[in-house]
Amino acid sequence: MRILSGILVVYLISTLLFGQLIYVARGRFHYHKRRGLSDPPPPPPPAVTANPPQVPSDPYPNPNPDPAPGDSDSGCIFDVTSFGAVGDGSCDDTAAFKDAWKAACAVESSVVLAPEGGVFKITSTIFSGPCKPGLVFQLDGVLMPPDGPEEWPEKDSKSQWLVFYRLDGFTFAGKGTVEGNGQKWWDLPCKPHRGPDGSSSSEPCVSPTMIRFFMSNNIEVGGLRIQNSPQFHMKFDGCEGVSINDIQISSPKLSPNTDGIHLGNTRSVAIHNSVVSNGDDCISIGTGCSDIDIQGVTCGPSHGISIGSLGVHNSQACVSNITVRNTVIRDSDNGLRVKTWQGGTGSVSNLLFENIQMENVLNCIIVDQYYCQSKECRNETSAVRVFDVQYRNIKGTYDVRSAPIHFACSDTVACTNITMSEVELLPEEGELVDDPFCWNAYGTQETLTIPPIDCLLDGSPVVEEGYNSNPGC
Repeated sequence: MRILSGILVVYLISTLLFGQLIYVARGRFHYHKRRGLSDPPPPPPPAVTANPPQVPSDPYPNPNPDPAPGDSDSGCIFDVTSFGAVGDGSCDDTAAFKDAWKAACAVESSVVLAPEGGVFKITSTIFSGPCKPGLVFQLDGVLMPPDGPEEWPEKDSKSQWLVFYRLDGFTFAGKGTVEGNGQKWWDLPCKPHRGPDGSSSSEPCVSPTMIRFFMSNNIEVGGLRIQNSPQFHMKFDGCEGVSINDIQISSPKLSPNTDGIHLGNTRSVAIHNSVVSNGDDCISIGTGCSDIDIQGVTCGPSHGISIGSLGVHNSQACVSNITVRNTVIRDSDNGLRVKTWQGGTGSVSNLLFENIQMENVLNCIIVDQYYCQSKECRNETSAVRVFDVQYRNIKGTYDVRSAPIHFACSDTVACTNITMSEVELLPEEGELVDDPFCWNAYGTQETLTIPPIDCLLDGSPVVEEGYNSNPGC
């Protein structure tokens, strides 16, 4: 009995001591005041985790018209409406765009956003760099200039509107529209106006190019609709590394001087998967251009794809390595054109035109070394040399008002090494009225050409010893 009592005493003492130890441990862990043993223990403290906000990034690392706006992982978005832009199509939003640009330019991988639903009017503006890498101008709304010359501020340049200057690694993209409000410029009496017979009257006058990239490298343009420019829609001067993808350029067929894309002194350019319809050249390539790749483009109505004009005022012109593939040209005054002035120097070389579909084109294939815009041009002995030109798989229909193939080369500097392969051009309506025309043009037919081009000369021309027809290029 004594043993049982002793065991009971030991059990009671152990239970009390164990409970006290639990109480002390709980009190120390939670740093609470004394609690009763019957109180439930407090819940453990919540774990602290970093939860940064989701931030959008470059929405168009490779220009794409479909990504959701803002669905990205870039560092910062600078919405122009946060800087005071109204976007009602009436208020002047220039200051807001400049402020947003200035802020974004200083931040790596930033986005200047003109959001969907806004119609933003700005005056002639230069968006200049250098800026931090990865800058994006994302246009999802509508961007437009003042409506015509009377509304244009006196202090602003009338030769350009939207200028991007000294940028590297810049993207201009979105699902929005650049609206040029060009009608009142086209109606100016000093503009050349096309008559019913194709003739024009008056000389060109100053009107703004809508978008200009100047002295900039590694530029991407994609997804945008660009329309109704007062003059050229988009122009690249002194640039290198340009990618244009999935854009639409449009203006009326008779809108004067509204070239779609113009390149000057610009190298390494890709123009892909785009549609251009306008009142002048679909794509024009000026002097100083090389390594140009054009693919998947639809042109027309337009004046076609042109190299030149080159060599004006006895100047030197150098153009090389131009490729045009998988392209459609329809309802156009010209198809594939090279045009040079007499008296120039330099060369146009290594041109490849391949897999081209023509639909009702007036001058499908043309080299014109007698280009002139007035009746006062005189015959000159020097010329920009044209050589190494390939036309492969060029098929479709032509307007019978002019011969579909026209090689008018300089009397003294012949066109050489022209290759024709699988060229088949048939009348859109009626019957063939003119055979192909050649003057001082040398080349070969790898396959039978339709219509037959028997006027190409074989071999190479005889040139005087020491003659250099390609100075400086």
